[in-house]
Amino acid sequence: MSTMPILVVGSVALDSVETPFGTAKAVLGGSANFFAAAASLFGRIRMVGVVGDDYPMDRLDFLVERGVDLAGVERKSGESFFWEGRYDYDLNTRETISTRLGVFADFQPHIPEAFRDAELVFLGNIDPGLQHEVLDQVTSPRLVACDTMNYWIEGRREELLRLLPRVDVLMVNDAELRQLAGEPNLLHGARWVQDRGPDYVVVKKGEHGAILYAPDWIFFAPGYPLEEVFDPTGAGDSFAGGFMGYLSGSDELSREELRRAMIYGSAAGSYAVESFSVDRFRTLTPLEMAHRVEEFREMTFFEHELGVHARG
Repeated sequence: MSTMPILVVGSVALDSVETPFGTAKAVLGGSANFFAAAASLFGRIRMVGVVGDDYPMDRLDFLVERGVDLAGVERKSGESFFWEGRYDYDLNTRETISTRLGVFADFQPHIPEAFRDAELVFLGNIDPGLQHEVLDQVTSPRLVACDTMNYWIEGRREELLRLLPRVDVLMVNDAELRQLAGEPNLLHGARWVQDRGPDYVVVKKGEHGAILYAPDWIFFAPGYPLEEVFDPTGAGDSFAGGFMGYLSGSDELSREELRRAMIYGSAAGSYAVESFSVDRFRTLTPLEMAHRVEEFREMTFFEHELGVHARG
């Protein structure tokens, strides 16, 4: 089965990360990089972003070799987007040490003509106004997924609310959903979002997995139990890459396909944290991904006979 091309628009950055298990300096980061690294295991990716003239483009060669089209990555005079952070021992809490937007501060996404017919679109965590600009330039996408964060929810709320009717899947973490909907209950929050446009809400819960809220059903994908976790940076974008990558080979958005996409997303996210930056994806093969998905199936499968219940 042929795959549909995926357009990803997001940050192409450099990160310096410190965790209790090591340090990485000026490594590949940004939502577009992590998404493309995961999604390119499945099919054709078209990437749009901006970098400065200091960006080590040769480090993206492995993406090009996997079929990622970088024609939409503009190179401008100045410094590339740079983020530096430190994680606590449990890896759930992080401190931002430095953020330098560089050329990303003036990013205006230009979608190349050859990219505009992409059937799947992933809007990385950028200003909602820019996400609108992207959707204004694409023709008729079959599925649009969008990520956002607390900064935009607070500072660009009206723009974000205007975006929701144009989105099919909203991907947020549990704190972001509560902030956006003003609801402490995640199910109520997901229904609040669905009332404003998206049919599907994916709530990312880090090591505890992810929940997909559909209009009339819910699916939970657990986190994969890892013996070693080095760096959680980019796990959410990698999840999105696995989710959208799997769907790029699907003929329909059925319940069964969406459930499988959630497991592929969780598998991709679990690989992302095994190394710093996108390094684990450099050597990851589709067969390895398939094996981990099978492990997810074995971990969660059980038989149930209707009418059988516990007795005191």
